[in-house]
Amino acid sequence: MMNLHTLLAATDLTAPSHFTAQRAAMLAQQIGARLEFVHVLDKRELAELQRLLGDTLKERIQSQSLELLKKLANDVGEPLSISAGCHLVEGKILESITKQVDAFDANLLIIGARGIDSILQQFLGTTAERLLRMIQCPVLTVKLYPRKPYQSVLVPIDFSSWSLGAIHLAQSVAPQAKLTLLHAYEPPFEAQMHIAGEKKEEIQNYRDKVFQEAKTSLYQTAEDARITTNWHPIVIHGNAVQRILEQEKERGADLIILGKHGLGMVEELLLGSNARQVLIHAQCDVLIANR
Repeated sequence: MMNLHTLLAATDLTAPSHFTAQRAAMLAQQIGARLEFVHVLDKRELAELQRLLGDTLKERIQSQSLELLKKLANDVGEPLSISAGCHLVEGKILESITKQVDAFDANLLIIGARGIDSILQQFLGTTAERLLRMIQCPVLTVKLYPRKPYQSVLVPIDFSSWSLGAIHLAQSVAPQAKLTLLHAYEPPFEAQMHIAGEKKEEIQNYRDKVFQEAKTSLYQTAEDARITTNWHPIVIHGNAVQRILEQEKERGADLIILGKHGLGMVEELLLGSNARQVLIHAQCDVLIANR
């Protein structure tokens, strides 16, 4: 398990941001972590507002934003006996959030997926690739209203070192949840065998061998992660993204955890990658394990 001692929740203060704040408070209570909320005011917009309308309106917006942030923190924290820090900063959204992650030595960044100008959409932009490489902590994208702690967690694995990290992260954020380890495979030379005119029996035999090796590796990964109970293995042929989204529905998953380098993602976490497709199309929350 990972030691998640500090959670940083970034909010845009829109109504859907309550999803993010509620989940952040719930996780903080569950794992005994410190919780910090941050709201970023666009520095250029504030400067333009100040130029056109003077200091008074700018100061009023700053004051009102901080009050709204404190109210949000109190609304979600008080019922759970959670006290959270509230921080209003000025600057560019992504750069400011990255700096706050470093400033608080945050172990988990929590962002929202809903809203007209959601932070997720900012992170999916092409200019965000470099910044997300810089963020070393896991990033949780909240999509569902959090009625209770996570109950069913889907962890796609590719047997790299990132797979173990994703499993350990699952054990930290959802220790009581049912864990599903999924490996979707496409035999690397199957297409060439079809082109070469190999018999169907030979192709199936090759596919069966790949399946058995993957199954053995999956159970070994579970053993390495010290998973003994409350888990379910799935080894299935097909495209990774398609199988992940299918199993999300079939298993009733409320959280998907992806290793940053899993599924052949390498460092292109955003641009056309499997992770990006899962982030966009998954119905449940998605957690990217950055290390």
